[in-house]
Amino acid sequence: MTRRKFSREFKVEAVRLVTDRGVAVAQAARDLDVSESVLRRWMRELTATPATALPGNGQMRADLAEIAALKKEVARLRAERDILKKAAAFFAREAI
Repeated sequence: MTRRKFSREFKVEAVRLVTDRGVAVAQAARDLDVSESVLRRWMRELTATPATALPGNGQMRADLAEIAALKKEVARLRAERDILKKAAAFFAREAI
């Protein structure tokens, strides 16, 4: 099963359906074919930070994207360090 991606406009309209039109969260979730927890999370994010909330199309918020990139870089650097340690040990044994 593939992960579905929703645009920011879809998410905002889904939240407006609940907040402005008074449709129940459960009913709106069924009508839009999303889970209630996802719809509630969109509502929470939109009320907390309206300008940066719901980036859409599977994109992460800027701060989360930066954290993910830094974690990836740390993993790469650790792998390089481990390779260099093994190479140093190998050449140290060859010199003896």
